[in-house]
Order: sequence, then C-alpha cells, then structure tokens
Amino acid sequence: MRALSIAATGMSAQQMRVEVTAHNLANMSTTGYNARRAEFADLHYEQVQRAGTLSSTTGTELPTGIQLGLGARASAVTMEIAQGTLKETGGDLDLAIEGQGYIGVTLPSGAAGYTRDGALKRSADGLIVNSEGYPVAPDITIPDDATSIAINADGEVYAYFTGEPEPEILGQLDLVGFSNVKGLEAIGSNLFTETAASGPPIAGAPGTDGLGTFRQGYLEDSSVDPVREITKLIEAQRGYELNSKVITAADQMLGATTQIR
Repeated sequence: MRALSIAATGMSAQQMRVEVTAHNLANMSTTGYNARRAEFADLHYEQVQRAGTLSSTTGTELPTGIQLGLGARASAVTMEIAQGTLKETGGDLDLAIEGQGYIGVTLPSGAAGYTRDGALKRSADGLIVNSEGYPVAPDITIPDDATSIAINADGEVYAYFTGEPEPEILGQLDLVGFSNVKGLEAIGSNLFTETAASGPPIAGAPGTDGLGTFRQGYLEDSSVDPVREITKLIEAQRGYELNSKVITAADQMLGATTQIR
C-alpha cells in the first residue's frame, strides 16, 4: 500500500509550507525582510512498464507505459526578491536602499556580513554600526563635536559642525551586489553571508553597476504581503487535510483486507 508513504510525504511537504508561511508572518514587521517561498519536486517513479517497450501481446510499442510516483519532497526555500515600502523615520543614520544591493558589515569573527537593514547606530567611539553593534564597512567614525550627519544618495557621509558653514566629508558608504542573491545564507539578525552559490561580493558605489541608492531618514519595510501569506496558509492546511484523508482511506482499505475470511 504505497498510498500511506506517498501521503506521508505530502503531509511533510505541506507542514514545511506552513512553517515557511509562519516565518514570513512572524517577520512582517522586520526591516528589509524578503518573504520566503517553499518549493517542491516530485520523488522518483517506479517504472512498472517503460514507455516505448514492446507489448507482449501485439508487438507494438507502448505509447505511455506505467510510472507510479512515490510522493513529493522539498526542493528549496528561496527568497522572493522585492522592494519593501520605504517608511520615513527622520533619523540621521536611518538608511533605506532603493534598488538592489546590501550594506556590508564586519562580523565579530572578522568575516563579512551583508544586510538591507539600514537602521544604523553610533557606537561609544563614534563608529557607525548596525543594530547588533557590528561596524559598517568601510569604517566611518563620526566626531564627537559633530552636530548633525548628512548622507546623500551616493553614500557620501558628511558631518556638520558648530560655526562651520560647509560640512566635512567623513567617508563613502558602498553597496554590495551578488550574481545570485538567492544563494546567500541567512544567519539571523537581518544578516547574510556569501556562499559558493551566491558568488563573490561585488562592491561598488551606489547608483553604479545595477546597484541602488541610499535614502537618508527612511527604512525599508518587510516585503511580506499578509493577505497573500494567509491565502497560502489556508491552501497548505487544506493540502495537509487531503493527504491525511488519503492515509485514512488507505488504512480502511488495509483494514478491509485483514477482515476477509
């Protein structure tokens, strides 16, 4: 009775779909979050009769044959790359990325991390850091006597000082792109690291080589669509129920065979 194991794979697939949807809904307010999508593929097939083989009775070729599927499996959980809505905050160090690209940060291990969460902060030493306290790359230090900070669309950081009519440039924030953004590894805290699938990071000035630009005083909202996610949740729940009914039906069929006398 293959139906039992086949339906079990279907229930497992729908359970993963619910888990991915739950993760999306949990991050509907996470800055710069891109929704994930569960993808599935069918399992191997048992070739009872291969298409194109000769029929034993007539000698003609079978046009289709008999292939019995063995269920479904998860093939990937991929990011749906989409621009989130920009929300005005008015913060000097709040940066939204309009378009493609990631902000680079230096992780405690010394490795490079990447994020679209532009809620930047100022450390006790004046260094520009992310919400976890990791320095933004390249390092830019804000002087203690700076009265305000301005960051233009090209990532140039300026500081204003009392009595000085012209601002002083402190540095340049770059953006980082990847040939396959969906291949990045999410490590939590709105951070990603490169993998063999993502390809090496390609750093550049904002507005060049297909990279986006900065907008100071804004943050990028999550791209999760709650209505769409609820619809997916209902579909997954119904799929789970249908697969469970197959298991019930197969159990009843097995029960009927054991009661034959």
